[in-house]
Amino acid sequence: MSDNDKRPGIAGAGYRLLCRVIDVRREELPALLWCWLYIFAVLSSYYIMRPIRDEMGVAGGVNNLPWLFTGTLIGMVLVNLPFAWLVRTLPRSRFIPLTYRFFAANIVLFAIALHFADPEQTIWIGRIFFIWVSVYNLFVVSIFWQLNVDLFSPEQGKRLFGFIAAGATIGAIVGSAVTASLARHVAPMVLLLGAAVLLELAVFAAGRLSRLSPSLHRHPAADGAEERPIGGSVLAGITHALRSPYLVNVSLFLLLFAITSTVLYFQQAGIVSQSFPDRGMQTAFFATIDLLVNTLTLVIQLFLTGRIVLWAGVALALSFLPALTIAGFGALAMAPTLGAIAVFQILRRAGDYAIARPTREVLFTVVPREDRYKAKGFIDTFVYRLGDQLGAWGVAGLRGLGATAAELALVAIPIAVLWLLNALWLGRRQERMADTTGAAD
Repeated sequence: MSDNDKRPGIAGAGYRLLCRVIDVRREELPALLWCWLYIFAVLSSYYIMRPIRDEMGVAGGVNNLPWLFTGTLIGMVLVNLPFAWLVRTLPRSRFIPLTYRFFAANIVLFAIALHFADPEQTIWIGRIFFIWVSVYNLFVVSIFWQLNVDLFSPEQGKRLFGFIAAGATIGAIVGSAVTASLARHVAPMVLLLGAAVLLELAVFAAGRLSRLSPSLHRHPAADGAEERPIGGSVLAGITHALRSPYLVNVSLFLLLFAITSTVLYFQQAGIVSQSFPDRGMQTAFFATIDLLVNTLTLVIQLFLTGRIVLWAGVALALSFLPALTIAGFGALAMAPTLGAIAVFQILRRAGDYAIARPTREVLFTVVPREDRYKAKGFIDTFVYRLGDQLGAWGVAGLRGLGATAAELALVAIPIAVLWLLNALWLGRRQERMADTTGAAD
């Protein structure tokens, strides 16, 4: 620790306290704090809308959920290509604000439409809203992490990404708490307008964070490169993701994660629709689950994630969630109840947010800059929703054949086993690539 780190005062004391939680250098602090504000605003916005989306999905009919997931996949295609064009044409200081403000304008339009709609119109608007939010949440979060993997090195990612993700969790807790406490008392329009305002806060934080990047860049000679358009092909995100064995396996990791998540989501939707006849109670239940998930996640992110990734390595950290999923579906096969689904969701989602997601982002710190935006954007959005689609129609097909909730859980177990093997290979490959990159630097 330098003499500057030992100086008295609130700032010095705060830095020393933070160092007890994570391994952070003083020059990284400004970027770390802007990352927190940025992702806090994004996740608060999303989690205000998430319970509203889930309630509208149930209200639109559980049997219609596969069609909503199909609409989401189509929406991903429609949004991915214009976004790739923005990334190719504009510097990140422009395409990030444009993307977020586009989504904020959409939120305002939904708020107005829901306010003036009659009950029948609300059902259809709700289905469109379900699709839109499912597109929105992946894009806004993916853009945040695209910027982060562009700013931080693989070594910094292992140390800091878990703690940065804690800002997302705090935002999720705040957003969930707002909706859980107000859903029965205020109109959705009020909640949606608040979500739109939070996106503008994210734009401000992204701008400040981007200006700090030269002090974090691994290659000083490349300072200023982030203010130039990335260029390349609009289709590069797709072609690179399909040609690179490494990116193919990153895609497979996310695909298998999404399939198992969708199986669990459909089981949850079916059980909740049978357990709670009141729509307000359904919304409150979803918000309560979100609140419990994010509280547990926050504790792990603040005190354990960085240590787990550094101690266990990327391979074992990536393998944690598939292993938990195998155990969870095994338990659910024996007891497909509301309590079992709630416990599994809480543990699995907390494991994803606290360990799997930060570790997964480290995977992109070793790829070329163009792939950090284009291929990552394609994988985070389209590939993820493709997994949703496969899971949704797979569940629908098995239910059509008469499969019970317990039998669906049994089908998910071998998928999770394949996912576990993929995670082990991928983590070891990343560690070798990071060693090569470090030697080259």
